[in-house]
Amino acid sequence: MIICGRRESVLNEVKAQFPSVITKVCDLAVETERIALYEWIRENHSDLNILINNAGIQKWVSVSDADFYQSMKSEINTNIEAPLHLTSLFIQLKSLTTVMNVTSGLAFSPFAKVPVYSATKAFFRSFTLSLRHLLKEKNIEVIEIIPPALNTDLGGIGLHDAHPSVSSFIESIFEQLKDGKQELTFGTSETRLHASAEDLRNHFNAMHS
Repeated sequence: MIICGRRESVLNEVKAQFPSVITKVCDLAVETERIALYEWIRENHSDLNILINNAGIQKWVSVSDADFYQSMKSEINTNIEAPLHLTSLFIQLKSLTTVMNVTSGLAFSPFAKVPVYSATKAFFRSFTLSLRHLLKEKNIEVIEIIPPALNTDLGGIGLHDAHPSVSSFIESIFEQLKDGKQELTFGTSETRLHASAEDLRNHFNAMHS
């Protein structure tokens, strides 16, 4: 397993706990670093078979904020441009058999306090559906991981403390992978995946009442 991230200290913590994990410092928001990551993989780990597009940022913003435009650009870059670019690069590997894209339950019913994040995840889900069709001829499976809000620091420290643990989510995801599912959900994201348009409107209205 190879993981990458911007903070070497965090990668070293993972490495200390799981020595077999290979780490690589990389800022996926930077185009040249994405290319460098791919070239490093191609030269040193050309047997890589799964790409997991997990990078994402969430900003609680309002369209009236003075820095809204700059904030929006960074979210779109990390949440859309980076995974699309990485996908186009890594499908060139002959060893690649699977692409796993992490979207969100907010792809179905947005939360207005994170308007750009919600929109990027709706975009990424739409792209993932098309990608699944487009990569059939290459025999590359496309799996969508659709988490709900989880107990992480996404968006800010403490914002999601009341939500389910990541460990419970991961356990559920692996069970669904064993069952051969291509759309992996948990908790409220399962409900949203199968909700009607009216149900999603009602959910949106309930969240913002």
